[in-house]
Amino acid sequence: MHTRPLIKIILAAALCCWLLAGCQLIDGLEAPPRSGSPAPAGEVGRVVNVIDGDTIDVLIDGVRSRVRYIGINTPERDEACYREATRANARLVDGQTVTLVRDVSETDRFGRLLRYVYVNGQFVNEILVREGYAEAVQYPPDTAHARLFNDLERAARAANLGCHPTGVFD
Repeated sequence: MHTRPLIKIILAAALCCWLLAGCQLIDGLEAPPRSGSPAPAGEVGRVVNVIDGDTIDVLIDGVRSRVRYIGINTPERDEACYREATRANARLVDGQTVTLVRDVSETDRFGRLLRYVYVNGQFVNEILVREGYAEAVQYPPDTAHARLFNDLERAARAANLGCHPTGVFD
């Protein structure tokens, strides 16, 4: 019997269980709020348009702003799994009131707000990576949750979730 594939499956399952148990992954930082927990302090707005898997338009105090999720990347319009990632994002945030939490940078080079996004106490950036619809990316200095996202991406890849079977993140 081949034990290496079995060991890999067991390790991947153990990592998934550990991550889902809400373990603290970043030294000195609390894990992000889980479902039902209040979101950290930030700007509050209503999602008026889902652009793709990692970008939304939000009304904040009556002003429409484009928001790019920090620390993750989803497939682009011409790539495999674009529709699925966009639908996953829409399922979470479309029409919802969201809390937008800044890391270090205010905007990216395109003028989009850079934010971690929470809805109903759920950390949207985290969910998209955990479900395999987004990959972890780092654009310093906005890296507060980089280790969390990297760990979640490894688990999603090992479990072949979301977009991973398409190879779009390879």
